[in-house]
Amino acid sequence: MRILVVEDEPTLNAQLVSSLRAAGYVVDCTDNGVDARFMGDSEAFDAVVLDLGLPRMDGLTVLRKWRAGGRTMPVLILTARDGWHEKVTGIDAGADDYLTKPFHMEELLARLRALIRRAGGHASAEIACGPLLLDTRNGRVMVGGQVLALTAHEYRVLAYLIHHAGELVSRSELIEHIYAQDFDRDSNTVEVFIARLRKKLPPGLIETVRGLGYRLLERP
Repeated sequence: MRILVVEDEPTLNAQLVSSLRAAGYVVDCTDNGVDARFMGDSEAFDAVVLDLGLPRMDGLTVLRKWRAGGRTMPVLILTARDGWHEKVTGIDAGADDYLTKPFHMEELLARLRALIRRAGGHASAEIACGPLLLDTRNGRVMVGGQVLALTAHEYRVLAYLIHHAGELVSRSELIEHIYAQDFDRDSNTVEVFIARLRKKLPPGLIETVRGLGYRLLERP
């Protein structure tokens, strides 16, 4: 899962990026509204952490422009303003959740997990797909109660497929959601990760649709 962090305070920006990466997310970041708007318009993100008090373009303006342009990724607003009217304004602008500074990083992570789950139509922190169980709180996948030994990239690929179980996911979509913007993206590595996952999963769960992509099945 890929997150965009938009925060102009350098220390908090670094803390957010570090904590999100430690939690298994791919993270891009910026410290101003103009770059944030461009990145949100041109890249695929599973969620955004957006500060309101940004230089060059404020967070609410960025959010309104994203929504006006049809961008639907979940957005968690961060702000030092705690007045109820600020929260109403943010929600009306298209925010999905609101967190007031200072905050506990564990709460931010929990809220992000919830936003990503809801965006995929999932209510629980544990997402089941046939014999697979994705534990979003602890960043692990289990089969029959046994935790799968996965590399970071294997986990990201499988977690994305589980969030979109039954849907056709293209190779380019996977690449956009498992790599950061500045990473050297090689489409052939997706095939490698899929091949490795197939060796670790019950046979037939990952279907290849020739020329189009992959689909995770509840049963072969």
